[in-house]
Amino acid sequence: MNRWLSLPLLLALTAATDPAAPILSPDRIKADVRTLSGDDFHGRGPTQVGETVTLAFLEKRFASLGLKPGGDDGYRQRVPLLRWTREKAEFLIALGGKARTLTPGVEIAASSRIVGASTVTNAPVVFVGYGIVEPKLGYDPYRGLDVRGKVVVALAGDPDVEAGRDLGFGGRASSPAARTKLTEAQKRGAVAFFQIHDTFPSSYPWLQLAKGDAVPGYALDTGTVPPAFGIRGTLRNDIGVAMLREGGLDYAAAKRAAQSAAFTGVELKGVSFSGTTRTSLARVVSHNIVGILPGTDAAAGSILYGAHWDAYGENDFDPPADRIRNGAVDNGTGTATLLEIARAYSAAKRPRRSVVFALWTAEEKGLLGASWYADHPVLPLDTTAAQFNLDPHVVLGRTHDLELIGVGRTPMEADLARVAAAQGLRIVPEENTEAGWYYRSDHYALALKGVPGVYFRAGRDLVNGGLAAGERERARFNAQCYHQTCDEFNPGWDMTGAAQEGSVAYALGREIAEGTNWPTWNAAEPFGTERAKSDGQRR
Repeated sequence: MNRWLSLPLLLALTAATDPAAPILSPDRIKADVRTLSGDDFHGRGPTQVGETVTLAFLEKRFASLGLKPGGDDGYRQRVPLLRWTREKAEFLIALGGKARTLTPGVEIAASSRIVGASTVTNAPVVFVGYGIVEPKLGYDPYRGLDVRGKVVVALAGDPDVEAGRDLGFGGRASSPAARTKLTEAQKRGAVAFFQIHDTFPSSYPWLQLAKGDAVPGYALDTGTVPPAFGIRGTLRNDIGVAMLREGGLDYAAAKRAAQSAAFTGVELKGVSFSGTTRTSLARVVSHNIVGILPGTDAAAGSILYGAHWDAYGENDFDPPADRIRNGAVDNGTGTATLLEIARAYSAAKRPRRSVVFALWTAEEKGLLGASWYADHPVLPLDTTAAQFNLDPHVVLGRTHDLELIGVGRTPMEADLARVAAAQGLRIVPEENTEAGWYYRSDHYALALKGVPGVYFRAGRDLVNGGLAAGERERARFNAQCYHQTCDEFNPGWDMTGAAQEGSVAYALGREIAEGTNWPTWNAAEPFGTERAKSDGQRR
């Protein structure tokens, strides 16, 4: 048998039997998810024992596929990190002179990156609405306020996430501006910052955040420790509501008022905050795993497939009955799908462009592995034609559709729809745009450098059970197991959805890898400005 099947022939053979049948193997993906999420991988925590086991497994698989090592130590690319560990935490608020202790991991999730002790005593509290400063839209809730030495409290999300109309922040879709709140409070001299949890704009339940309260914080180690801010975190919704009420504000009315650019923050009379944390800092090293399938034309550039291998590890602060957050779904599925895509490439004729397979560390810590690679690429990003990110988020069976995250950014979306249709799938826009998924996964670090790409995953319109069944499983996983110890392998899983997602990523990537065109961003897309700086490098 000739093992060098062309992509058109492979697609034709697939379509001849079943146009919806994935090119990749659901069974092989399932077997790898089972392995990666086993207790002997200890939850794949970066810098923990689980990293050692995980890297050894991934290196062995890359070598078996004939991939060229792309790290600075074989397949390993060093990623230096700073790790802050909270060793003590005590918090209380005073409402009308009555003190109330806030229990960490129950009513408050907070930490500090000040090494040693960080203390706030009876500090006044200022409510700043959504806490976003956007001069072009006229938003500045700090106008006329002095928050030096005070605690700043903000709402979750941005002004138009629940407004029912686009106020300039993208409507229901989360915007990058929602991630600037801490910085705005810090540069104005606040001594602490809190966001009031709200499930819809936050896109996750309080339980998920509370159970992650004691997880260490990480940042890239670039040689210097960044300026530290004091206590920061999130308040359980009823705590925030009580603070606003004591200060004379109704929570629902305050949210409506804060949607307006005319809104100005207000000090909450009769409300104060006190807290103490003790934090240690360590310099540690984790690793990306990078393999390369060299193309037939060294000058043709490359494409990249990425998935994060890390999960939340094994933790003393979790209940003794189960202290391993196995990360079977997040992101054992994406890692296993990338391995299956790499297998498909290694079994086929080598493409014109090189193909980079990158398994990132510390995505769960803030896209850190991908961000390090973006600054230290193995092959130039200027001539990386396209990227594909595999971070499915939920296990689904055979589906009728693929969900596109971040609609309207690149002409690649039309190519995605065409390739998906050839496999019996349609493309639908993401449903929960308020979750801000586009900014929460590794492709974003490379998009900031201008590398075009599409991020998609198996859709919820299942062959068995339809949209209701898919939505039910998504909601169940988000509410109960996302980032928790119950994200464990289920022998009954049907991995066809992951195989469909990976098959489309393989087919579209293969098309680009064999071609001569350079995917672009849409004209209004800010990432295109960064890409344009290197236009001369692509011919």
